[in-house]
Amino acid sequence: MLFSKTNETNRESNSTPIFGSIESNSEIPKCKLGMDSIAPNLAYRMIKDELMDEGNARLNLATFCQTYMEDEAVKLMSETLEKNAIDKSEYPQTTEMENRCVNIIADLWNAPKEGKFLGTSTVGSSEACMLGGMAMKFRWRNRAKKLGLDVNNRKPNLVISSGFQVCWEKFCVYWDIEMRTVPMDNEHMSIDVDKVLDYVDEYTIGIVGILGITYTGKFDDIKALNDVVEKYNSTTEHKVYIHVDAASGGMFTPFINPELEWDFRLKNVVSINTSGHKYGLVYPGIGWILWRDEECLPKELIFEVSYLGGNMPTMAINFSRSASQVIGQYYNFLRFGLDGYRKIHAKTKDVAMYLSDEIEKLGLFEIYNNGENLPIVCYKLKDEDSVQWTLYDLADRLLMKGWQVPAYPLPEDLQNTIIQRVVCRADLSHDMVELFIRDFKTAINDLNNARILTHKKDNEKKVYGFTH
Repeated sequence: MLFSKTNETNRESNSTPIFGSIESNSEIPKCKLGMDSIAPNLAYRMIKDELMDEGNARLNLATFCQTYMEDEAVKLMSETLEKNAIDKSEYPQTTEMENRCVNIIADLWNAPKEGKFLGTSTVGSSEACMLGGMAMKFRWRNRAKKLGLDVNNRKPNLVISSGFQVCWEKFCVYWDIEMRTVPMDNEHMSIDVDKVLDYVDEYTIGIVGILGITYTGKFDDIKALNDVVEKYNSTTEHKVYIHVDAASGGMFTPFINPELEWDFRLKNVVSINTSGHKYGLVYPGIGWILWRDEECLPKELIFEVSYLGGNMPTMAINFSRSASQVIGQYYNFLRFGLDGYRKIHAKTKDVAMYLSDEIEKLGLFEIYNNGENLPIVCYKLKDEDSVQWTLYDLADRLLMKGWQVPAYPLPEDLQNTIIQRVVCRADLSHDMVELFIRDFKTAINDLNNARILTHKKDNEKKVYGFTH
């Protein structure tokens, strides 16, 4: 084949090895676009190499977010990245799959068969919490006005335990709500049901129960909370209702503890959110929120979009986003089924409890959560004076082996207690946990014999690692 002078130059350029190219020996653009285009394989390699010094997601035991999906799921999601989830008329079958997911989740959460439940996908459960909180605020305002309450007299308030996830603090700031936190203590590592009504008044938009506190993985007693709310509502016109933040537990508990009453079986639970990208086993970010009945979602928050010649309700805050995560969720529901999810989560729970037992055997740690409800293992040092190192030092040592395990103080009123948390996910096999325990023991031995420690024993309380 004959080449012109220009083509000959291009041919030689294209055959140049990546690390023999001009671009690989040049500074990568950071603050402004480069002047020229570069070959796709070069762009890929340069970005791939920049990401090499980040942690291995599979060894990240700090996050609840899913770090593994089957190849077929990844292929399906990558082939549907261009689909816009909000465009119901353009992608009617994608909309149908979203509706199927809502119905499947409603069944898992025991939504009343005779009711008209509503639900939607969201960008993670944080957006779902925002929607749940907005519905509570608007519904409270509508009720309060009918009862003659001056809704502008002072801020409405939301009641939640001090173990809340940061998205609730954001909600209260964004929508001008007073956050009333029920303190946790050593006897009440979840919401203190006996004290919750001390924080409720006619300006309370609702109470949030948490099925899986991010600090420890513990559950609020939603059934007991429902009983307290039912008794309260029987004595006042200013009713309050419960939103369940089931970001972590909503896709786990129905399969492992289906007998636990925390969901729409309880009369005063009006809405529930969850993360599909946690124990729903989908990559970030997909969340879900459901309301038990259409009366629980004020009509002001529902917008109509054209759908196949009719109208389709939408209530998401976000607008355009890829539908690939929704399709990934439906893939998992189709692929695993009830029994598959049960087997995966049962294995994960077994791994967590095995890990807890092995850590407890070391005699150095007090276990806060052994993985029995959620597969989360939390522990603190039994006696901080018995060793020269801290949990922050232990986190450093584990990171040397690639394991990311956060150390952090508990919420207000317990902030002097430093704990460490291991989140067990579906891709954490028994074999991997054995490797972790080996590295855990090695790290402790190294610390016991270390001459220099990074973190001094002082009153500084820091958060080491991603805790939510």
